[in-house]
Amino acid sequence: MAVIKSNNYHDEQNRQNILKMRAVLETLPPFCKTFFRGIEEYTSARTRLAYAYDLRLFFEYLHDVNPQCAKMDIQDYPITLLDQIKRTDIEEYLEYISLYSKDGKDISNDERGKTRKLASLRSFYNYYYQSEMIETNPASLVPMPKKHEKEIIRLEPNEVAILLDQVESGANLTKKELEFHKKTKVRDVALLTLLLGTGIRVSECVGLDLNDVNFDEGGIKIRRKGGYEAVVYFGNEVEEALLDYLEERHHIIPESGHENALFLSLQNKRISVRSVENLVKKYASRVTTLKKITPHKLRSTYGTSLYRETGDIYLVADVLGHKDVNTTRKHYAAQEDERRRRAANAVQLREPSRKKTQESKKSDDAFKPGSES
Repeated sequence: MAVIKSNNYHDEQNRQNILKMRAVLETLPPFCKTFFRGIEEYTSARTRLAYAYDLRLFFEYLHDVNPQCAKMDIQDYPITLLDQIKRTDIEEYLEYISLYSKDGKDISNDERGKTRKLASLRSFYNYYYQSEMIETNPASLVPMPKKHEKEIIRLEPNEVAILLDQVESGANLTKKELEFHKKTKVRDVALLTLLLGTGIRVSECVGLDLNDVNFDEGGIKIRRKGGYEAVVYFGNEVEEALLDYLEERHHIIPESGHENALFLSLQNKRISVRSVENLVKKYASRVTTLKKITPHKLRSTYGTSLYRETGDIYLVADVLGHKDVNTTRKHYAAQEDERRRRAANAVQLREPSRKKTQESKKSDDAFKPGSES
């Protein structure tokens, strides 16, 4: 049997998720395998793995609090158990995950976390109910938790310049950090300039290969959520930062299996999402005027700037890779409101000179002999 070896980041991530998925499946009731096979065609391995984690938590909860479920191992649960679960059981489960302990740690879920876990249960129940393998669907009776939208944190243009200056200068870094900074400065400037100048996700950034950058077209080929490929175009500042980094990158000998990676770590391996998150946090924390910044907030910053410049919400949705423009509109509602306010004086009903003439005429008429005062 031939051994398949791939240096492609996304293929490797997919492979790892499949292996994790198989391990989690071993801890779930056997009938769950039917569900995961049924949704395989239209879901990613990452999504299925998230579902598996959520379902494992649900069955662990049942095992801990339900006397009947506690009598048998989770792996022995029959599918008929699903018909014994009531709406109140699921509501109590959602209340439980607000705050619970596992492996000595307290874990909490806000509205967003609860929404995702209920969505997992709904998909799970819907599959068996529509397949006529169960008779009830209690998950569909539980309303989704009400979300409280948080204000989106983004950088203003002057703050973007301050952050990039910080990355370039290394000011306020510790002595040890400065030693690393000498080796990574050019890479870090290119990486943050790319994030700020294109709005791509961190996972899309770390997944870039050398041949994904096309300077003739001025674009990068990325793999979006869902697995499809897209080209995102960049401007002169991004191009200059990338060229500076590539000049340095070509002199680095990568570790085996990481030859194609665009951004490398100090270990000469493809840089990880966690490493990018840490370096953004490191540089942002050294600038006291900056907000609490994460890579995703750099993406929000780009989206805001693009919308301010173009006023085209559909373009912003397309560039950011949002499948639903309403997602984009929700994120940039404040900018839309600001534009609507400006629209109040955008339409001129009468020419200023004509309006002034009319007012002057009224004034003259008021002083004519015989006019009423």
